[in-house]
Amino acid sequence: MAEFENKYPENANGKFYVDDQCIDCDLCRDTAPDNFTRSDDGDYSYVKAQPTDEEQEALCVAAMDGCPVEAIGNDGTDG
Repeated sequence: MAEFENKYPENANGKFYVDDQCIDCDLCRDTAPDNFTRSDDGDYSYVKAQPTDEEQEALCVAAMDGCPVEAIGNDGTDG
């Protein structure tokens, strides 16, 4: 399970985030490319933009549910 206190600082403010368990597997970027991106170092992903509509929200949830190491979290806030 993703831990808020271990989230990467690059994550956009909002409820979805990626923490330091990420193994850079591409799943989140493939599932929700408008919301996830790879770090400049190329060794992990982070949330580049929070979802702005129901479709993006559903894709972020799908990425979170499919993450093989549970590195994507949802803290339940909107800001």
